[in-house]
Amino acid sequence: MQIAVVALCTFVLALVFGRLLIPALRALKAGQSIREIGPSWHNSKAGTPTMGGIMFIAAAILCVVAAGWRSMLAGYRTHLYVLAFALVFGLIGFIDDFVKGKFKRNLGLTALQKLVLQLAAAGAYLALLRYNGDLTCDLYIPFWNTTVAISEPLYVIFAAFVIVGTVNSVNLTDGVDGLAASTTMPVCIFFAVLSILWGERFLSLGVFASGIAGGLLGFLIYNFNPAKVFMGDTGSLFLGGAVAG
Repeated sequence: MQIAVVALCTFVLALVFGRLLIPALRALKAGQSIREIGPSWHNSKAGTPTMGGIMFIAAAILCVVAAGWRSMLAGYRTHLYVLAFALVFGLIGFIDDFVKGKFKRNLGLTALQKLVLQLAAAGAYLALLRYNGDLTCDLYIPFWNTTVAISEPLYVIFAAFVIVGTVNSVNLTDGVDGLAASTTMPVCIFFAVLSILWGERFLSLGVFASGIAGGLLGFLIYNFNPAKVFMGDTGSLFLGGAVAG
């Protein structure tokens, strides 16, 4: 029941925030720039407000923290770790979007700058999970039900690149109206359902996942073709961080 309520609340909040945010972004002229090498039909999207991911991020923060407060007091803080991790990636995306908007160019941060920042965030997150005992240096092989133990340095390097790869795969999906949000939402719903099946220990993570799903549904109202707003790297990197976390 709590998971459904959180999804509904984030949906409504994202709708409200969208009504306020989109005019503000237009006033700031935070429009999308289009690459010259892209297809000609993309030119019609030039000037569409970006950084719209702020609407579902803000909605998720409010609802997840409020709904997960009791779990936090009970000692379950994993939802806050994942939220913080996703917010770090969202901040990287925000900086990238800001640079694009400030200098009116399609490319913001350089690829190397993004990679360094993302690897640093992934390394810090893995260290936190290791410190709290939520991480073991084992690789689980699906379908064969086999676990392979590897050295900690190798595991951290491998896991960091898997995290960064996952984050950027979501980021690359954000190229067509509604695509990134509509493909990430089922993933969040899956995690929410799984948390119910796994019991109270994982319920706070289910609250987090359902909060993201509800916020994305609200965002899609504005992002379906023809899109009134794009989530930008602010939203897509946040989503990638949430999925990987």
